[in-house]
Amino acid sequence: MTKTPVNSACWELIFDEAMMETQDLGQMLCTLNKWSGAKGIQVKTCTQIFTAGKCCSCQRFWLVTKEDGHMVTAWQQPCLVLVFITYEGERLILKAPGMDQLVLLSKLPPSNKIHDCRLLGMDIKGRDCGDEAAQWFTSFLKTEAFRLVQFKKHMKGRWLKEIFSPVVLNYQLAYPDCSPIMVLPEASLVDLSTRLEKKVKMDQFRSNSMVTGCDAFEEDTWDELLICNVEMKKVLSCPRCILTTKDPDTGIIDRKEPLETLKSYPLCAPLEKQIYKSSPLFRFYYSVEKIGKMQAGDPVYQMGP
Repeated sequence: MTKTPVNSACWELIFDEAMMETQDLGQMLCTLNKWSGAKGIQVKTCTQIFTAGKCCSCQRFWLVTKEDGHMVTAWQQPCLVLVFITYEGERLILKAPGMDQLVLLSKLPPSNKIHDCRLLGMDIKGRDCGDEAAQWFTSFLKTEAFRLVQFKKHMKGRWLKEIFSPVVLNYQLAYPDCSPIMVLPEASLVDLSTRLEKKVKMDQFRSNSMVTGCDAFEEDTWDELLICNVEMKKVLSCPRCILTTKDPDTGIIDRKEPLETLKSYPLCAPLEKQIYKSSPLFRFYYSVEKIGKMQAGDPVYQMGP
């Protein structure tokens, strides 16, 4: 298998080279679930997603729930986008306006209660993160009582085929929608901003891996990627919803842009309507095919036969 550049200006010149640098992994983001803000992190450890009895540690492993275990997102609580997370050593650090920071150890006591949770219509487990975390979210959101739970690798995940039935790939997930990694090139984000009155931010799309140094929409051809020693395979396009119109700095939903502009982009092929329906698509989910570590600044390669 060869590693080739995705920059079209160099494609013919170096397509047959055994290994050529393509672009850099510009930024990696740490998020809890699809509701929180994010901060850059330096290293992610990527392991296979239950296929070898392991789970991907760069998945979203924390979840805010109601007392009855139902997932809470920015749909119900817009202020959740104002929660910012960093990961330092074995500590998860959460910050929000008007709140003292919350520091949690990533390894919870085994005596903490395991809850039955409900995520996007599916059952899943989560270990309680303690009363301090629960009180922190309850005080910040000021609407009802909330809990924070963590997914542990021995727990049963959600099968991708039960979420997107036509999908050929099948593996188990923790709390992400359908994949642990979403790749969004900086150039494609900049291109979208040129079509809008107000620039969009990466936070609006909840991507956790931004690639720099490539052309806009060049990622349409990236079926398999290699970042450091982590091999990935494209799983799905990402269907976009009204949460993309939420300002990550204020939590206010515009309900128009950039979603309306994304609707002018090419939609899915007729055979894919069962998966995406009429949702606009913007960038791609990837599965982890080979375990390893990657960090901001790593070169990115397109894998070829």
